[in-house]
Amino acid sequence: MAVPVAFFALFFAYPVAAIVGRGLKAEGDWQFGRIGEVLSRPDILDVLWFTTWQALASTALTLLIALPGAYVFARFDFPGKQVLRAVVTVPFVLPTVVVGTAFLALLGRGGLLDELWGVRLDTTVWAILLAHVFFNYAVVVRTVGGLWSQLDPRQEEAARVLGAGRLAAFRRVTLPALAPAVAAAALMVFLFTFTSFGVVQILGGPAYSTLEVEIYRQTAQLLDLPTAAVLTLVQFAAVGAILAVHAATVRRRERALKLVDPAQTSRRPRGAGQWALLGGVLLTALLLILLPLGVLVERSFDGPGGYGIGYYEALQSVGAGGSSTFLVPPLEAVGNSLRYALVATLIALVIGGLAAAALTRRAGRLVRGFDALLMLPLGVSAVTVGFGFLITLDKPPLDLRTSWILVPLAQALVGVPFVVRTMLPVLRAVDDRLREAAAVLGASPLRAWREVDLPLVRRAVLVAAGFAFAVSLGEFGATVFIARPDNPTLPVAVARLLGRSGELNYGQAMALSTILMLVCAVSLLLLERIRTDRSGEF
Repeated sequence: MAVPVAFFALFFAYPVAAIVGRGLKAEGDWQFGRIGEVLSRPDILDVLWFTTWQALASTALTLLIALPGAYVFARFDFPGKQVLRAVVTVPFVLPTVVVGTAFLALLGRGGLLDELWGVRLDTTVWAILLAHVFFNYAVVVRTVGGLWSQLDPRQEEAARVLGAGRLAAFRRVTLPALAPAVAAAALMVFLFTFTSFGVVQILGGPAYSTLEVEIYRQTAQLLDLPTAAVLTLVQFAAVGAILAVHAATVRRRERALKLVDPAQTSRRPRGAGQWALLGGVLLTALLLILLPLGVLVERSFDGPGGYGIGYYEALQSVGAGGSSTFLVPPLEAVGNSLRYALVATLIALVIGGLAAAALTRRAGRLVRGFDALLMLPLGVSAVTVGFGFLITLDKPPLDLRTSWILVPLAQALVGVPFVVRTMLPVLRAVDDRLREAAAVLGASPLRAWREVDLPLVRRAVLVAAGFAFAVSLGEFGATVFIARPDNPTLPVAVARLLGRSGELNYGQAMALSTILMLVCAVSLLLLERIRTDRSGEF
């Protein structure tokens, strides 16, 4: 635990505490009375209520739509499965401002629904909920489906032989085994929607505001640091309480599972019901995932003189069309993002892997509490973390403001929770008797981990690496404050282009977004191929 604790204390707790301290201090004295004043304001109470209920509704809707997809990807073998798995993960890395714009084109004035049926959903909560499902569909499919594909189906078949119906066998055998993974997926979805920013700001309009949106407004627009600090503390406390309840729930449901090679559990659909389920999942992916992504691609080629690659060509030069948005060609953001994401992934795997290994041992309350603390970066405002980096990591021996490593460190903060949540259910499912047998035969703890745990969790490590890489590619909230002008990342470059008026800037933003989507799709497709090639090594 030493390395993960030091990492989070230095690069998360310290910056956040510094920002909150500046907001609650006046002339050197703490002003805790401001907390009650802020929380008693009717407008803040409305923000708290909307933040909570929309997150609950988004989580429930995502589970309802994505769990059938998790089953299909875990149990069915069909042509194009690897490509489709990579495609459904692409939305997870797209900048929220781009996704918000794409859904606005579908659901807003002059959008697809408006043209076909005269229906508009922008500035309604339904647009926000659908966009949240779009973002988080892959979280459920990969987190739940990864474990589901390794569960031995013969256990459920045995229950059927003993007289249990299909639904009863699933409820009594499979569902308890999947409960930790489902809880982990629901937790991640809730945290992302609880702290939603870009989607709510673009699709909800001024009528809807989450805590994250309100923190940004109070900080960047109203310069009211005390109110922003109070809201940050509220968000921090709420997320901490949720994680503590989740950790206690998961511990009560833990048990050793019999894990098998995923190749043994995947087969072609049989019967009309299974083919209908596969068709429903494919239709959902088409309407929910591919349609918004298709809008991005179409707009990237739709230039003033008709369809062409003019916007892509403009990415290769600085100040195209008289714009001074960048110090370097926007296309260089592609290489920057890949380099940053690779380093961030390595950091997240090391920190998250060590944390997951420590949590597996369940050695006391301190370790169990650390399980919840690891998720806090997902529930704390990225605005707070970004500003915190700037004001704390500016003095020796940690003067990192001009160092390239600052961006991967910020990205790794968000990637570590994914690594932990992906690896932990599988690590805890490994039977302790296997480790004990290795120890009896003379294996050291390190060798026992290498010979017993690693072969069983290798697939989870690859899934975790894919998640960390994808999250790093699309991280925007903190990176926008610390990325250097001469080394922008793809999301930062897209935001800069969208922030400037002009058709050329907007078209370049769509082109960069399309490149980001393709880079992610290719990366995830390669990951799927590696996982498939190594699946027989369990």
